[in-house]
Order: sequence, then structure tokens, then C-alpha cells
Amino acid sequence: MTSPATPWELPAGFSWGTATAAYQIEGAVTEDGRGRSVWDTFCAEPGRIRDGHTGEIACDHYHRWAEDVALMADLGVDAYRFSIAWPRIQPDGRGKPNPAGLDFYDRLVDALIERGITPTPTLFHWDLPQALEDGGGWLARDTAARFADYAEHVAARLGDRVRTWITLNEPFIHMAWGYALGVHAPGHALLLDALPAAHHQLLGHGLATAVLREAGAERVLVSNNLTPVTAASESAADRAAAAAYDTLHNRLFTDPLLLGRYPDLSAYGHDAAALPFVEPGDLDLIGGSVSGLGVNYYNPTVIAEGEPGAPLPFTTVEITGVPRTAFDWPVVPEGLSTLLTGLGARYGDALPPIWITENGCSTAEGLDDPERIAFLDGHIAAVSAASKAGIDVRGYFVWSLLDNFEWAEGYHQRFGLIHVDFPTGIRTPRASYHWLRERIGAGRPE
Repeated sequence: MTSPATPWELPAGFSWGTATAAYQIEGAVTEDGRGRSVWDTFCAEPGRIRDGHTGEIACDHYHRWAEDVALMADLGVDAYRFSIAWPRIQPDGRGKPNPAGLDFYDRLVDALIERGITPTPTLFHWDLPQALEDGGGWLARDTAARFADYAEHVAARLGDRVRTWITLNEPFIHMAWGYALGVHAPGHALLLDALPAAHHQLLGHGLATAVLREAGAERVLVSNNLTPVTAASESAADRAAAAAYDTLHNRLFTDPLLLGRYPDLSAYGHDAAALPFVEPGDLDLIGGSVSGLGVNYYNPTVIAEGEPGAPLPFTTVEITGVPRTAFDWPVVPEGLSTLLTGLGARYGDALPPIWITENGCSTAEGLDDPERIAFLDGHIAAVSAASKAGIDVRGYFVWSLLDNFEWAEGYHQRFGLIHVDFPTGIRTPRASYHWLRERIGAGRPE
């Protein structure tokens, strides 16, 4: 297979990986003591998920994990980002761990290491135990403490072999879509009253990080969905709206992690120095807690001023004149290099090493996926450009290894390097899988 000619210049030791999430691939939602998650509940509510799809079976990875590890090994990646289902470890989100749940991830970690693939687990990828949601979920401070307990159980079993951990996946998206807008589980539409869910996720991260480091972790990351934001025009109103959106999407989580303080939230009617849900010592625990930053990138965002009387001070503007994915997302690879160099300019010496922990696109169902090949080639070239500009980028994880349950879209969006026939579970590598295997192999020393 002939690869696109785009040159990639990446640092020595650059890590290649692929990524998945537990609820999106595992299935087996009632097996071996697994408890109910907010996504099980959300999927059961009529009208929540397109065509009534659920993650009950998904890719059946819980039973076919060995096959999936073999496919990763054949692809040639040296790292695998997966998530651990909290309800498998603590069915009710608290108390003694479920041995069968820990056993599953124990087997997976061993199999990855045997194949030379570094296990990179994410502790929370949105599947909160329903029992904790019944007590307030991430709106309740107690959930942060329960998260630390959960991390302790997982680290006690896996910490002798796992050195890199990701605590949270896309806390902004979880807060915004799950608590503010109601389009994801747990389905709350609280708008700005969702802000406690941001802080309590960060607090949970800080508490869990201390536990993980005590268990021998060498590196702890948060992976967040980040986007470069531009104003729709040069008007003062549009520029102010873009700054407000950038604060909410990008800085609300990154500033506390890297600078130990919240950004200016006056556009949302809050004094960042007097948030009622922030207690003394919280920001000391959160600030400086990451030893790496996970960046999930899909597209940039263009912002204009909000409509008069609207609850939010901005509105998004469609990006035109570029290709679009099957999800109708704009394809702008240079946005990734803009994002990365912008992080360097904003945070300077406070910016830790970066891993691209998600990047990929949805395409048509078939096995021939030139759109995905072009997408990956362009975005990896953007990572290369940022690296040459001085940004310390150390790895890239393709989203996703497999077609999977794509949240509110059900099984209608296909992000996989590997096609999954959902009725049978049969896996078939796409053209992009073979292309990436060739490119990874060509870039490694003999």
C-alpha cells in the first residue's frame, strides 16, 4: 500500500497508540457483578439514544479482548489507552472491590505487556455508578472522595505494572453534555448550575493522583477535549464572546491543573476567587497535579456574540469551505498545531509534556476509508509541525481501535480503524489500519 507523501518528523521515542472506552466496547453490562452505570440508565430512557441503541453488547470486548489485543499487536502500536468501568470495580461506587472486575483488567494488562504494548488506563470515561448519581453524582463533593477510593482499589491490583494513568476523560464534555445540556448521561440540563461538576471532577482527580503516586505511578494525566477558538469577526462583541467560550471550554479545567487557579468567570456571573463549591486547600491539591496533559482534538470552534437574553454569552458559527466527516464535523488539521502551539504560548514553563490521547474521525461503514487516511495523515503532520515548533509532544493515540457505541449516536458513527459487524462481532481491519501499520513501521529504526 502506498502511503501519502506527507513527511512526519517526530521526536525519538514517540509513542503510537490507539484508544477505546469501556462502555463503548465492552458490553456484558450485567456479567460478573458489574453494577449499573448512568449510561445504562440513560440508554433505557426512551428518546435519549438514536434508534434506541444501547451499550448492552457493544463490541463484546469483554469476551473478545484477546482477539482485540492481537489486532493491536499486528497494528504495531506500543500503547493502548482503555478505560476501566467503575461499576465493574465497585458496583455501587463504594465499598469493597469486586474481584471479578479487577480480574478482567488484570488479564488485559498482562496480555498487553506480553505483546509489548504499554497499558494506559483511564479511570473515568463517563460511566459513573448509578448509585453515586442517585446521591448527586459529580454535583456532590462526596463523589470526589469516592473516586479516590476507587482509584486506590485499581492501583492496588494494577499499579505494579501500570506506570501511566489518566484519571479523567474529557471532563469538560462530561460536565457540558451530561450536566449542563442533558444530551449525555446523566441527562441534566442545568446550564451554568453545572459548574460544581467541573470542580468536583478536578478535586477527584487531585485526590486520586495522590493515591496513584503512592502506588508507584510515574505519570498521571487528565485528557480533555480542547479546541482552538476564533472570533467570527473582529468586532469587540465577537471577540469577547470567543474569549468567554475559550474560558469555558479550554481554560476552566486547564488553568486549575497547570496554574492552580480558575480563570476569569465574570462572563458567567461568577467571581473565580469566591466559587461557593471550592473549599480551602482544593486548588493546592489540583494545581500542578498532572505530569502530562492529554489532548483530545477533533475540530476548531468559531464563536460569535450570543443572542440578546440567551443564557450563554456566545453562539457557535459553522465552519465552511473544508471537508466534513460522516459526523458532519469540519476537518481542519492545522487547528491541532494551532492548539498545541497556543498551549505553549499560554502556559509556558507550566505546560507539561503532551500526549494526543484522542484524534480520529467517523467515516462510512465500508472497509475502504481514504477519508480517514487523509484525516490521520494531516493531523499527525500537524503534531509534527507543533513538535518542530518546540512543543513537547510525546505520543499519539488514534480514536478509535474499533467501531463502537458512539454515545447518543448509538451505532451510527464509525470511528474504527477496524470495522465491527455488530450483529456478529466480526472484526475486519480497514484500509486505514493497514496504512497506519505501514507508516508506524516505516518510522521505526531497524
